[in-house]
Amino acid sequence: MGWLRSKDPLQVITFQTYGTEKSLYIKGRALEDENIDLSKKNVFQLLINSWKRFETDEIRNAKLVLRLPDGWEHRFMADDEGYFLVKLPLEGRRLKANEEGWVTYEISFVDPDPKRRFNLGNRFPGEMMLPPKTCDFGVVSDIDDTILHTGLISPLKWRVIYNTLFTTPGKRLPLTGAADFYHRLHRGPSGDASNPIFYVSNSPWNLYRYLEFFLSENNFPKGPILLRSLSSFFKRHRKASEENKPHKPTEILNILETYPDMPLILIGDSGEKDADIYMEIAQRFPDRIKAIYLRTVAHNKKMLRVKGLFAGYKTTPVLFVENSKQAIQHAQENGFIK
Repeated sequence: MGWLRSKDPLQVITFQTYGTEKSLYIKGRALEDENIDLSKKNVFQLLINSWKRFETDEIRNAKLVLRLPDGWEHRFMADDEGYFLVKLPLEGRRLKANEEGWVTYEISFVDPDPKRRFNLGNRFPGEMMLPPKTCDFGVVSDIDDTILHTGLISPLKWRVIYNTLFTTPGKRLPLTGAADFYHRLHRGPSGDASNPIFYVSNSPWNLYRYLEFFLSENNFPKGPILLRSLSSFFKRHRKASEENKPHKPTEILNILETYPDMPLILIGDSGEKDADIYMEIAQRFPDRIKAIYLRTVAHNKKMLRVKGLFAGYKTTPVLFVENSKQAIQHAQENGFIK
């Protein structure tokens, strides 16, 4: 719907991202506020909420302003789908994170139509993570079938659709022991570190609030949640271009570039393309990737392909894990966790 035809309130959804003391990397989307309540559990409300998540009405080319706590401002525009990315250096200034390692900011609409409403005012808070300089490593983790059963190995993705339509995030169960493993990685070999966790998934941005709620409810370490656009979700092949690059490798490479002194541990599953992506990145940055963990999936053909892919591979330690206990034992033996 266009800006003038719809009567729904305006909102900006800010996605948890990451940055440095001297640079911003902020993502989000300008949308109409559909008033989605993730706690609703009856089937009728689940269907309504699911429809709202995917039938989003973007605010095209919205004029927005970003404000930091010290009063600094930056004006920019969203694209024709309402998405925005603010990636720029901060000349002559330094960001300071709070005790939890996050920088807060606000985004507002610039000169919105006076006929448009806001449920909670024209001020939308966001957070950007600043990893401490003392961290041991960073962790890049997939979400789908790595810490949450989604059914992405299904060719028609019917299980993804079923879970999204009929299951609230509070009822979705994580893979056993995953939260404990991630907290141990977060705390590192000393037990009191603050190693960053980056959740990089091929799920669409429409599920951002859903996944944010799931991670929080199941006690996973807080970290950036980096998803992709819905328009690319069902496309198996996409032409690479400057504007249209594969999501997951692009995001991981950006993390490596943003933190040149921070090694990474990569965690994914054997069902989709994690193995191919992680192996390629490890070959390009053999001194930066400490280990690759790939959860096994109940699909013989995919498992044979992935294990064959790593036959004779010695660049980076690779472990196929059936459960979190195996991953924890390997991480302890290699000095990654206490």
